[in-house]
Amino acid sequence: MTFDPGTPPAAAATDDHVLATWLAEAAGRRLLEVRTEGLEGKELKDAGDAAAHDLLMALLAEHRPGDAVLSEEGKDDKARLEASRVWIVDPLDGTREFSEPPRDDWAVHVALWQDGELTVGAVAQPALGETFNTGQVPVVPPRTSERPRIAVSRSRPPAFVNALAEEIGAELVPMGSAGVKMMSVVRDVTDAYVHAGGQYEWDSAAPVAVAAAAGLFTSRVDGTPLRYNQDDVYLPDLIVCRPELAERIVAFVKEHGTEA
Repeated sequence: MTFDPGTPPAAAATDDHVLATWLAEAAGRRLLEVRTEGLEGKELKDAGDAAAHDLLMALLAEHRPGDAVLSEEGKDDKARLEASRVWIVDPLDGTREFSEPPRDDWAVHVALWQDGELTVGAVAQPALGETFNTGQVPVVPPRTSERPRIAVSRSRPPAFVNALAEEIGAELVPMGSAGVKMMSVVRDVTDAYVHAGGQYEWDSAAPVAVAAAAGLFTSRVDGTPLRYNQDDVYLPDLIVCRPELAERIVAFVKEHGTEA
């Protein structure tokens, strides 16, 4: 049976925020469907990656045919470097978590880069039933924890983050995908996500767009700006945090580095 993504809202014809949200949610619905098809392990991971990528590529070709696309699962067409509009997508962020039903800490990322800046972002967490986007910018709740909370990978947290947590009196909160970690700051599940050691533009573009629109601090770990649609798409480190924590986190990294 062929998946039917439905018809996008009429506003999606001219509003990139609406389109990004619809794209992320459509891919999310497709991924939830893939989860019911009886696959396990690597087969489920591969099927999810392929299904979401194919759907997003088809829908972008239909609804924004003149735009360039950079996808984790696609061939990198360097023509994007001369384009003024580039969609940066991660069809399935948190493949491991996706392959372990009923885990909900995986996501779909859809971002739009325009003339040097991220302007649009949507992060769907399909198993959670939520999509965070720049069209309806989320309001970050007041902090509910006395101690700062730092989101970290449940499987491979960077060692230096342990030292950072000790320095600022923080607790570590393990969870899955990079997008889920960044949205956890938006949701007041954590207060910061600090990462070094390997990511690419598609891992962070959409969640950084949403986090920045919501008023959170976003940067490389040394405090310099995050840049997208670069020739080399490797973007190994970043900070997303409540603004009041930014100075202490950046100062720690500048003094101690990320090898601790």
